[in-house]
Amino acid sequence: MLTLNYPASWWRSLWREALPSGNGRIGASVYGGVHEETVLLNHEALWQGARTPELPDVSDRLPEVRRLLAAGKAREADRILPSALKERGYAPKIASPLPLGDLKVFMPSDKGFRDYERTLDMETGEVAVRWTDGDTRYERVLFVSRPDDAIVYEIRRQGPRPIAARLALQLHDKRDVRRVDYAFPEAEETKAEGSFLYYAARSDDGTDFGAVARIVGRGGRMTADGGAMVAGEADSVLVVVKLFVKGSRGEDWGRLAAELGSLAPDYGSLLAAHAAEHGRLFLAAAFDLEAEGRERSNEELLLEAYRGQAPDALIEKLWAYGRYLLVSSTRPLGQPCHLYGLWCGDYEPVWAFHMVNENLQMIYWQALSGSMPHLMLAVFEYLEKQMDDYRTNARRLYGCRGIFIPAPTAPDSGLLKHTSPHIVHWTGGAGWVAQLYYDYYLHTLDADFLRERAMPFMREAALFYEDFFTMGDDGYFVSSPSNSPENTPGNYWTGPRDSMSTAINATMDFAIAKELLSHLVEGAQVTGRYVEDVPKWREMLSRIPPYQTNADGSIREWMHPLFDDNDRHRHQSHAYPVFPGTEVTRHRDPELFAAFAKAIEKRLVIGLKEQTGWSLAHLANQYARMGRGDAALECLDLLSRSCVMNNFMTLHNDWRGMGIGVDMDRVPVQLDANMGWTAAVQEMLLFSVPGELHLLPALPSRWKKGKAGPLLARGAIECSLEWDLRAGTLDVLLRSAGGTRRTELVLPPGATGVEGYPDIGEARSVTVELGEQLRRLRVMMGRYND
Repeated sequence: MLTLNYPASWWRSLWREALPSGNGRIGASVYGGVHEETVLLNHEALWQGARTPELPDVSDRLPEVRRLLAAGKAREADRILPSALKERGYAPKIASPLPLGDLKVFMPSDKGFRDYERTLDMETGEVAVRWTDGDTRYERVLFVSRPDDAIVYEIRRQGPRPIAARLALQLHDKRDVRRVDYAFPEAEETKAEGSFLYYAARSDDGTDFGAVARIVGRGGRMTADGGAMVAGEADSVLVVVKLFVKGSRGEDWGRLAAELGSLAPDYGSLLAAHAAEHGRLFLAAAFDLEAEGRERSNEELLLEAYRGQAPDALIEKLWAYGRYLLVSSTRPLGQPCHLYGLWCGDYEPVWAFHMVNENLQMIYWQALSGSMPHLMLAVFEYLEKQMDDYRTNARRLYGCRGIFIPAPTAPDSGLLKHTSPHIVHWTGGAGWVAQLYYDYYLHTLDADFLRERAMPFMREAALFYEDFFTMGDDGYFVSSPSNSPENTPGNYWTGPRDSMSTAINATMDFAIAKELLSHLVEGAQVTGRYVEDVPKWREMLSRIPPYQTNADGSIREWMHPLFDDNDRHRHQSHAYPVFPGTEVTRHRDPELFAAFAKAIEKRLVIGLKEQTGWSLAHLANQYARMGRGDAALECLDLLSRSCVMNNFMTLHNDWRGMGIGVDMDRVPVQLDANMGWTAAVQEMLLFSVPGELHLLPALPSRWKKGKAGPLLARGAIECSLEWDLRAGTLDVLLRSAGGTRRTELVLPPGATGVEGYPDIGEARSVTVELGEQLRRLRVMMGRYND
């Protein structure tokens, strides 16, 4: 449960601090005003503002780019392809999510409010606003129903003063806009007839969007007043709202009114049906530190974090909140969750798209280990619908077969829409999202998915590398042009506002390609598909250059002598083989692992001022993968003090001049840090590669007692953990969903033995046989003394 002591208050952007509810398709954001309440309404499929001309073929300019880069003229090379696109008249525009509208509620205040609170019950998705006026207690509650695909809202009272309210549907607040010349939706229309409110407006594609609300009062009277409905002398007022997009008001108003009329006008029964479905998803995994102070408000918990350390109750709640946001903003056959989720209240918002040079991946990192693999299907559906556009990108930008996925895309098109050099020259998008495909297979062992969906996608990504990489004099591949997202090499960097991100041989390029090709070889062996390509893929693997180190022993970000490292940056792309990849682990390659670890450490020590909310979450995941739980937790402490609002939504950057993170004159909402927080906690508790489970690999010293699970490990193994360091025990519940298998359990630091296993050996591990029945193990830990 999240509790807040004051309403949304960010001037002209109140939606940022609203409390969110959603069913994976439609979202509702409750501002919490007593006299004037706003509920922002959103639909996953309502986007606007796209401009999609034909992408010109500029691949003939690629040799010039490569020649200039090899000659040490990177700044000149940086603009060649973007300028060529512009010269050939290419002026695209990426679509943005469009707020569908506002449900407005006006209620008089007699004595002035007191005892105010607003809450979010994450187990049910119910948002509540409560206050007392005189001797009457009022409550407004809302949820977004999964089974009925509707927003359900009720106003209640306890006390002598009845409910008086005016309700309306309208276009979203026009003050939530950044440009004075913005073209708002036209043809807005509202009306009230019988017990229904109707609202519609027109999108820039000529189709209508809107909503219908059925209003049922208990006691009192309901009267229409223009386009609004007025309730008077009521004991309660129930409002049920359905939305439509890409339609026609003449048809959709009648259809939705009929659907609303078929629903029982009973809040309790509608909530029960929704809570059962929502709860099944949200409660599929748990995390419990037995924290004190869970009853404290969000504001109180954040104030404690500002003193330097996020309290355990805040850690728990933000873990749950990241999970809640993902469950509420995506569903298997719907749109993936983007940076604003289902709760964007800006017209033409900043960075509200699917960004695959970090952010989309971070949003979904938690899904697999958090026992929600089905939510990843939305990502795969989205990508596969745009494959033809990705092939066009590859052919017309680089003259290559296969696919090129631009860093930012939107549902309307997968064509390159952003022509900045760091987007045009970053070729790793397809390879990185291919990791999600293979990881889905590793966690579920769904061989049909691997054969029919993962292998074809990965093969397309590999085809691009086959054509794009050139051969160097040393017999190794050259990746040119190359971008290490979105960093400027150190010898070209003049300050935070400088950007020259075109280079040769970004370490990340080869790390992604190596992972992709290895997965294709493994997948061919499992499925028997594309086995004829295995010799070619093995040959390509042999041509990938080995990782290089700096003089201080850290991994280089660019594997080319013309480009120096720059640690004053938010991305940590060169550490990909450690996280989010699994190629390099401390267990299997300790020397190389140490070089990657040193590179990660430099980012936080040298580049703190250049970090963001999401990059601090990324660092937390990386430190967890390094086995450094206290450092991972420190990153979450920094995040909680810099980029978390009172409704617990995360921001790209701090806006208060506190010295943590980049300075910007805009403060975009970015929910990837929320999701990354959840993923980082799970990384601290369990790490897996096929055949290995690492138990509590990065448990912070502050977490003396707790439990978590079931977490899902690679190999389709479910793992629940309960530890008590004061008692010196770790209890583990294990189950294999993929049939009987032998698995090595790597024990946590401080483990002294396992009951039933006399010797844990120098590797501090035991091998166990797992099946579909739960297997219980007790690990003996060194006792902790306070």
